[in-house]
Amino acid sequence: MNNNIDWGNLSFGYFPTKYNVRCYWRDGQWGELEVSSSEIINIHIAATCLHYGQDAFEGMKAFTGKDGKIRLFRWQDNAQRMKESADVLLMPEVPENLFIEAVEKAIKLNKEFVPPYGTGASLYIRPLLIGTGAQVGVKPANEYLFIIFVGPVGPYFKEGFNPVNIQVARDYDRAAPLGTGHVKVGGNYGASLRATERAHHEGYSACLFLDAKEKKYIDECGPANFFAIKGNNYITPDSHSILPSITNKSLIQIAKDMGMTVEKRHIPFEELAEFDEVGACGTAAVISPVKQIVDAEAGKVFNYCKDGKAGPYSTKLYNKLLSIQNGDEPDNYGWTHIIE
Repeated sequence: MNNNIDWGNLSFGYFPTKYNVRCYWRDGQWGELEVSSSEIINIHIAATCLHYGQDAFEGMKAFTGKDGKIRLFRWQDNAQRMKESADVLLMPEVPENLFIEAVEKAIKLNKEFVPPYGTGASLYIRPLLIGTGAQVGVKPANEYLFIIFVGPVGPYFKEGFNPVNIQVARDYDRAAPLGTGHVKVGGNYGASLRATERAHHEGYSACLFLDAKEKKYIDECGPANFFAIKGNNYITPDSHSILPSITNKSLIQIAKDMGMTVEKRHIPFEELAEFDEVGACGTAAVISPVKQIVDAEAGKVFNYCKDGKAGPYSTKLYNKLLSIQNGDEPDNYGWTHIIE
């Protein structure tokens, strides 16, 4: 453990560690894992990741439990999602055995950067797959690079598990209905930057995107999935242009365990007025309860968390998920993987 780090005051950002792990795909096959202490990659000026968007990534977390063991959360889901992203962008799939070997090696090599139990921090893990082969014509590369780098992080939103304000971005689309919104590729995030930065500039933590086709239904909540509580119901959007959040997938199961009814469906924008609680969920944020959603164009404001605190359902879901991730409660679904 690195005792020079102020674990309790970490932001969510890049934090340099000692090593990263790399693997190249050449001549139709993956090579051997390589360990590097450099934060730089040498890349061809005509690499397809720079010109044609052959770039997919994942976000994962590892946690130190009260027992001192390091737990990795639902890595198989991340590996599968990266395969799906690679398939959409015509990149070679990273096999599961290579994926977990690289992740484990990166964690072990940087073990001193895994935050201790009880600090509220975690080790963020970033798998990255990019086209490095040179092409001037619009076509897939013939070489690719898979990288794992890690770093300790605090909460994604500075508010942590406290209510945030959200701005509706009616004049921007994050992804097209038949585009790449359902996979984790760089272009989706590039398309969201202008709306997100405007929201930040105007005092909001994130923006809420509506469906790109009709602007009638709720889509993504900035870099996270949207969910709402209505009575005893957990409601989340059903859309091909939404990234399937592993956190949301976990919360759905926990909600069912709590006796809640889960609804995955189109959510009309007007239904925001009927919800008891609203939140954004994802690996980085876990759950960010929403206090207010402002739609300036339509002149509408939706208020939640009237006592200034997260609602009871969001709080229970958040605490339950964190308890499983930290090893405080039994993992009945085999979601956690202990790094030996």
